[in-house]
Amino acid sequence: MDLKHRSRGITDGRDQAPARAMFKAIGFTDQDLSRPIIGVANTWIETMPCNFHLRRLSAKVKEGIRASGGTPMEFNTIAISDGETMGTDGMRASLVSREVIADSIELVCRGQMFDAVVCVVGCDKTIPAAAMALARLNLPGLVLYGGTIAPGVYKGKDVTIQDVFEAVGANAAGTMTDAELLELENVACPSSGACGGQYTANTMSTVMELIGLSPMGFNGVPAMDARKDEIAFRCGEVVMNALKRGILPRDILTRSAFENAIAGVACTGGSTNSVLHLLAISREAAVPLEIDDFQKVSERTPLLADLKPSGKYVAADVDKAGGIPVIAKRLLDAKCVDGSTLTVTGKTFAEEANNAKETPGQRVIAPLDRPLKKTGGLVILKGNLAPEGCVAKISGHERLSHRGPARVFDCEEDAMAAVTSKKIQAGDVVVIRNEGPKGGPGMREMLSVTGALVGEGLGGSVALLTDGRFSGATHGLMMGHVSPEAALGGPIAAIREGDMIHIDVNRRVLEVELSDSEIEQRMAGWKPPQPRYPTGVFAKYAALVTSAAEGAITRPTPT
Repeated sequence: MDLKHRSRGITDGRDQAPARAMFKAIGFTDQDLSRPIIGVANTWIETMPCNFHLRRLSAKVKEGIRASGGTPMEFNTIAISDGETMGTDGMRASLVSREVIADSIELVCRGQMFDAVVCVVGCDKTIPAAAMALARLNLPGLVLYGGTIAPGVYKGKDVTIQDVFEAVGANAAGTMTDAELLELENVACPSSGACGGQYTANTMSTVMELIGLSPMGFNGVPAMDARKDEIAFRCGEVVMNALKRGILPRDILTRSAFENAIAGVACTGGSTNSVLHLLAISREAAVPLEIDDFQKVSERTPLLADLKPSGKYVAADVDKAGGIPVIAKRLLDAKCVDGSTLTVTGKTFAEEANNAKETPGQRVIAPLDRPLKKTGGLVILKGNLAPEGCVAKISGHERLSHRGPARVFDCEEDAMAAVTSKKIQAGDVVVIRNEGPKGGPGMREMLSVTGALVGEGLGGSVALLTDGRFSGATHGLMMGHVSPEAALGGPIAAIREGDMIHIDVNRRVLEVELSDSEIEQRMAGWKPPQPRYPTGVFAKYAALVTSAAEGAITRPTPT
C-alpha cells in the first residue's frame, strides 16, 4: 500500500510547489513532506478539566508518529462541557457539538488530504464524534481518550461531580449547609480529566476499547497518571502500523464489534447516552443497529463492574484492578462477546483480552460466578408513550415498577424550579418534554433535576421521563430519549397534569393510562411549538436532526 495514498495529492509534483512553499513557511521540510502525513485531531479547550491536558498528550502522539516514520499535523476542534452547562441554555449546545466536532474532523482530513488520523478526545461528545468522523472518512485512525479525573475526597470518602449535583438538592432541602456545599465544591474535582464515575465519558471510553477503535488498555489509564504520556507516544506507533497494514475503521466497525461495545456498557452499568452515540456511529458506518438490539445484548450480559453512579467505585479504580482488558476477558469467558473482531492494533478482541493482568484481590470487577446482577444495566421500554422506545439504566437498586400522577413541565427549568421549591411529592412522575433533539433543540441532559431529586430524598419514590437525555451520573427510575419526541408530535405531547403513568421494567412498558382514541383526540388539537432559535446553528440542527431512536444524527433533508 502507498503510505502517502492521499497526501501525494497535496505534497507531490510540480503543480503542488505553492502548497509546499506554504508548508515550509511553518517549518516543514522536504523530508517531512516526503513522509505520510498524519492528522492529529486535538479536542483541547481551556474551558473544562476533561480536555484541558490534551495539549500534553497530543505532543506525545506527534513524537510517536515521527518516531515511526510519519509527519504529524495537529489541528483543533471545538468542545462543550456537559458538566458546566448542565441545567442552563448552554447545555443545548452539547449534543449539537457532537455533529460539529465530527464535521470538523472530517472536513480538515478531507481538505488537507491526510493519510491517517489520531483523534485525541476528552469530554462526552468528543469521543463519539471522533468515531463518527473515522467511520465517515474510513481512513486508518484511532481514538485516544485523555483519561478520567482522580476522585476528590470529602469527609474521608471518594467523591465525584455527581456528589456536587446531588448536594445542590440536599442544600435546597436543608440537609446540607452552604459551608458544606462549598467545601464539597472545592474538593470534588482535584485535577484534569473527565468526570470520574462510569458516566458518559468513561462509558464511551470503554466503548472505544471494546469496539476496537482504541488500543485495549490505553484509554482507562487516568488523565494525570505518568503512564499516559507513554501511551500517547505508542498511539503514534499504532496508527502508523494501521496505515502500513491497511486497517480501516470500517474493517473494525462490524455488527459484532457494536454488540461487543454494547456488552461493555451493560456490564459496567454505563450511561444511557451510549445508546444514542452507538446508534449514531452505526449509521455513519452503515452497520444495521436498532434500539431493540441494546435490550437483547443487555439481557444476556451480567452487570460486573461496581461503579458510580450506582456502585461504590470510580473509573480510576478500574485501572487499579487491571483495566478494561479485565472486563473484556470476563465478557470473553462468559461468551458475551465475539472474540474474533478486529482491533486497531491488528490483533483480535480475544488476543487483546487474553493479555489482561488482573490485580489480585480487587473488588471493582465481580467474578462471573458472583455478578452484581444477572443482566446488564440498559433497559429499552416501549408503550403508548414511547412507540419508538426509550432508555432506562437499571443497576439493581431501583424499583422495577411505578404508578403515579404526571407532573408535566414543558422545559427543564420549570421542572427544576418545582423540585427545589418542594412541589414534587413522593409517588409523582415528573414529565419533562420539548427537550428532544429537535424540540430542545439539542436534547439537554437532566442531571440538575435528577440530582436535585436524589438530594432531596425523592430518588427512591419519584420517577421521571423525558424526551431529553440524562447524564451518565443520573440514577434512579429515570426514562430518557422518549421517542418520538414532543416536537415531532409524539404521545408525550398529549400528557396532562395528573394523568396516571405506569412503568413496568420487567415487562419493559411505559404507558399513560389513556385509550388510543383519547390520545388521538388530544393530539388532534396539538400544534408544533415555535422553534426556539429561528436562525443560526441551532436552527440548522433542528431542521436536519433525526429521532433519538436513530441516534439523533443530522441528515440532509430529502429532495
